[in-house]
Amino acid sequence: MELKNRSSLAIVLWAFRLCLRISGTKVTVLNQENVPLDKAVLYIGNHRSYFDIPLTYVLVPRPTGYVAKKEVERIPLLKNWMCNLHCLFLDRKNIKEGLKTILSCIEKVKSGISICIFPEGTRNRVNDTFLPFHDGSFKVAAKSGCPIIPMTINNSADIFEDHIPFIKKTHVIIEYGKPIYINELLPEQKKHIGSYVQSIIEETYFKNKDLV
Repeated sequence: MELKNRSSLAIVLWAFRLCLRISGTKVTVLNQENVPLDKAVLYIGNHRSYFDIPLTYVLVPRPTGYVAKKEVERIPLLKNWMCNLHCLFLDRKNIKEGLKTILSCIEKVKSGISICIFPEGTRNRVNDTFLPFHDGSFKVAAKSGCPIIPMTINNSADIFEDHIPFIKKTHVIIEYGKPIYINELLPEQKKHIGSYVQSIIEETYFKNKDLV
């Protein structure tokens, strides 16, 4: 099983890097040193493009599972490699099944596997805006004690989504924020953890907007 996981990871990383190279995407990464190397984390990011996954996956320093919408599970080959890479599928319409997915994420983090969630719940189609971050996504950090790493992505939709069906050479900026430990937050910040982390990502996003 371990050999299968390693081979799946190697294939996917090769494919993602090739995809980014062919698309002509230039990526600037800021403050990657904020990501701990000795522990699993919960990555929380804004989501504008299908390219957000390959853009960020090639940067993770340890095994990382992404939470994808349930509909992706219907794509046979995609489902297979995602399962091999610890990815999970979230049914947004079924609260009970959604809770099971979050519990599985918690177990993965406790076993040393990082998790990446885009808490807007879907790909945001409006540039320079943010959908509300769902608080449920942060239960992974609350229950496991792992740090939250804000992950701000600028300009990824300019690769494809902003001018479908064409691919455009684009400069993308990804910035990693300082680790956030929920048990160190003020009560009001804990109560509205989604809004708190969203405000950090929004501030970083607009700070970096002129750099692309």
